[in-house]
Amino acid sequence: MMTTRAEGVGFRSERGPVLIALMLSTGLVAIDSTIVATAVPSIVRDVGGFSSFPWLFSAYMLAQAVSVPIYAKLSDMAGRKPIILTGIGLFLLGSILCGLAWSMPALIAFRVVQGLGAGAVLPVSITIAGDIYSVAERAKVQGYLASVWAVSSVVGPTLGGVFSSLGIWRGIFLVNVPLCLLAGWMLVRAFHEDIERTKHRVDYLGAGLLTFSLSLILLGALEGGQGWAWDSPTSIAVFAVGAVGLAIFLLVERRAAEPVLPPWVLSRRLLATTTFISFGVGAVILGLTSYVPTFLQGALATSPVIAGLSLAALTIGWPISASQSGRLYLRIGFRATAMIGILVTVIGSVVLALTAYTPNPVLVAASCFIVGLGLGLVATPTLIAAQSSVEWNERGVVTGTNLFARSIGSALGVAVFGAVANAIYAGSPNSHTDPQTVVTASAAVFLAVLFAAVLTVAAVLAMPSAVRGPAPDKADAHAPGRSAPPAEP
Repeated sequence: MMTTRAEGVGFRSERGPVLIALMLSTGLVAIDSTIVATAVPSIVRDVGGFSSFPWLFSAYMLAQAVSVPIYAKLSDMAGRKPIILTGIGLFLLGSILCGLAWSMPALIAFRVVQGLGAGAVLPVSITIAGDIYSVAERAKVQGYLASVWAVSSVVGPTLGGVFSSLGIWRGIFLVNVPLCLLAGWMLVRAFHEDIERTKHRVDYLGAGLLTFSLSLILLGALEGGQGWAWDSPTSIAVFAVGAVGLAIFLLVERRAAEPVLPPWVLSRRLLATTTFISFGVGAVILGLTSYVPTFLQGALATSPVIAGLSLAALTIGWPISASQSGRLYLRIGFRATAMIGILVTVIGSVVLALTAYTPNPVLVAASCFIVGLGLGLVATPTLIAAQSSVEWNERGVVTGTNLFARSIGSALGVAVFGAVANAIYAGSPNSHTDPQTVVTASAAVFLAVLFAAVLTVAAVLAMPSAVRGPAPDKADAHAPGRSAPPAEP
């Protein structure tokens, strides 16, 4: 009977170098998500293209989101190591090209390369953690990985501000170069996996259809109400063609020998419910991330630093609860732990919505911290429950689907919340500079975030009640720095 090795979780353990490499890899994506925004004014002054700068974020998000399921499937076929190294290599290439960009269109194109790299790095990092750590250990490990986002929420904007103030915005991309090289070197040295080399049939048609259809749907969600009206012919056509492409993709996957997104992912109750939960988590995160800074700066004229720190409370609360969630799910089960977490999230969202008309940075930070605590108890246990329900050769797809759902939830959440805010802004002159209008629009968005959290409660309730964390003496710990081999057919 195997016992857990909780005492071996940490930087000094045998698996410590792999954990550090995974944190560095995650840090590449985490810092990039916050560092670019602060440098936009400097970038526009240098290369122009003010009207196109939102695509610096949209293009990156599109490339990352649509590539996640493909990389996840490939990691189950070829192993984790070659896929994550490919992702780091693409991110490195994209970062160098972004640092050399001569125009806004070129910079946007190179951001796509970065996004394709990020699409491999994040899901495969989490999958590797699921491979080399036992179920009892994974919560603490996920806490380490989540803490990277907390640190990045402070370091990213700070570095971006420093580079911008020095007039060297290209440094925000070139700083990734040593991080990529270090992460790649550590993975090559420390992470080894034994996989059964078998011949696979790559689902090229499915991958192409998935990329095409999801790109259109996400494009419609990101640009709806911004680049074109929701009811415009362009918007309708984009969504319609995307939906048709997705329907064809589902038909193709039913006949594919090794589908890139197997139908069983959503036919199993546990996987379906955890996927919908991740979708809701993504919506809540982006709703707060997108509108809390605008709310504080527009309503109270607070500095960007204060607004950013108030939001950072969200990413501080998450790793704290995520790292401790193992104590709960080992005792009361995955669903009960997730239910506690989503109820805490609802409480934080209620406080934020109720206090929106009396804006206060301290109250906003406290509300975000509560929401972060709740999300840490939701996202980590449900992801670990999904990973633990499948074998090695299915874990990549399951992890990728979970993170992909979070990306879709974020994109669609931003679209819906943006439509809510814009409907209020449209009815007021000088809306974006009028503090009262900003308060009204932000309050409406926070109510929409609360609604998304309440809907996620229903998904948690739908999780199988029998799903529990394993007893500590039955954990599936693997050899240090080595992933489990594929299950025998």
